[in-house]
Amino acid sequence: MDIQPNDILTMKKSHPCGENKMLVLRSGADFRVRCVKCSREFIITRNRLEKNVKNIIKPI
Repeated sequence: MDIQPNDILTMKKSHPCGENKMLVLRSGADFRVRCVKCSREFIITRNRLEKNVKNIIKPI
């Protein structure tokens, strides 16, 4: 999967705040993502992230 910083990911499951869109801040073996609604940042492994992504929205 080609996931780059500034991409917005639509996840299969939503964050506890109710939003299912995440902004990618850093990519590599681990990803740092930020919830679009509540701005909570967290680190997630590549395997777990790629398994839970439904759609990738690329910036223009």
